[in-house]
Amino acid sequence: MDYIDSLRIFRSVVEARSFTRAADMHGVTTPVVSRTIARLEKRLGSRLFHRTTRAISLTEAAERFYDGCCRVLDDLDALEAVASEQTREAEGVLRLVAHTTAMVSRLVPLVSSFKRAHPKVSLDVTLTERPVDLVADGFDLGLVLPFMLNNDTTVTRLLERIPLALVTTPGYLATRKVPTHPSDLEQHIFVTMPPSLRKPAITFRAGNEDVVVQLKHEVASNNPAFNREMVLEGFGIGVLPLGLVSAELESGRLVTVLDDFPIVDAQIEIRLAYTTRTLLPAKVRAFIDHVTAFFDDVGHAESAPVELKDN
Repeated sequence: MDYIDSLRIFRSVVEARSFTRAADMHGVTTPVVSRTIARLEKRLGSRLFHRTTRAISLTEAAERFYDGCCRVLDDLDALEAVASEQTREAEGVLRLVAHTTAMVSRLVPLVSSFKRAHPKVSLDVTLTERPVDLVADGFDLGLVLPFMLNNDTTVTRLLERIPLALVTTPGYLATRKVPTHPSDLEQHIFVTMPPSLRKPAITFRAGNEDVVVQLKHEVASNNPAFNREMVLEGFGIGVLPLGLVSAELESGRLVTVLDDFPIVDAQIEIRLAYTTRTLLPAKVRAFIDHVTAFFDDVGHAESAPVELKDN
């Protein structure tokens, strides 16, 4: 029996003025209560009760100890109640890390609608486009791209697959040979992700075979929105999320390249990431449920059941 349990039994003996009644209150036998009090007395180096065959009474040491014992146990009960309440009601600070471009261009409505639905939750949002460790960095959840996760135990849930497009400006193509086959791209310059984050290569499907093209670049960044702007400035061809360039394609500021040659795995996955499936605080569980419902409602989730896996 641990020390806290000993204190609870001591308190019950004092308030019931009986070892037997205290034993009944805790679902143990009277000898267990007697041994618990004896160990407590030995620990304190002081007798706590005067015992007779009919009654018990408190020593002066017990009276002083009882007051402090009650304060400790009451504070502990209050702490437990707060912790338990946090598993039932969504409140407190939710620390969320998210891919910058995905958040700014697509996910603000998700986060804002969650905040409106759970006003007692405060949001602490960190935007980044580099790998993160949810546990080490102290985040509750992540809205991330797969390359951002560097912990194999992280639980992820697929939210959305965003198509990629190979795009550039009409002005760039006006000064160079327009590519008609993936192999022609070897003569072109790209605006890419840094090699440390993604291999500088694209695989195309050409008939029944795959063609791998190594990308030459003079500009690289981990921010797709910046890469889009550099492509618009005429610095080469970009492999960019279709949703990020749809307005520019519609206006003619950008055009697609090699439409007849599909890019293999030409999608970016947005995933919800968290550290465990068990004993989730209410604020975390509420966000997971909200994300799932949000993507179902707006039709972004795939028709197949939502994937849940350990990386």
